[in-house]
Amino acid sequence: MHESHFNVVLVEPEIPPNTGNVGRLCLATKSTLHLVRPLGFSMEDRQLKRAGLDYWEDVDVKIWDSLDALITAQRKDERYFFVTTKTKRAYWNAKFRPGDFLIFGRETKGLPEGLLRANEPDCITIPMADTRSLNLATAVGIVLFEAVRQQRFM
Repeated sequence: MHESHFNVVLVEPEIPPNTGNVGRLCLATKSTLHLVRPLGFSMEDRQLKRAGLDYWEDVDVKIWDSLDALITAQRKDERYFFVTTKTKRAYWNAKFRPGDFLIFGRETKGLPEGLLRANEPDCITIPMADTRSLNLATAVGIVLFEAVRQQRFM
């Protein structure tokens, strides 16, 4: 497999086409997609594969039983950014480095409040007006491509 530039983590994703689209974003940026159970769909879901088109088999996907399991399996010096609407720190103020983990919550609830409180300095947001949130795949694309832009990858 390729050397991963970034790590995109979807915690308990619920909507197969979103995950399929995020997989395509990861492939386009040479990033690894990490999925944290429970998943709201089967990995064999037609909608997942249709959204990922014929690229899905080339996506570097890792599935974890919990976010703790994912973090425990990494080196201690890894960096994690928690994307949420519940902070004021804009994503463009983060200084991303290769290998960083960009963590996104499930579509209907986002990331757990306790996780956000415990990691408050590492929380980032996409500032927006007149809406509560963005589609998950759109949000991943915005933050991931800012990280890529900062590194001038590709």
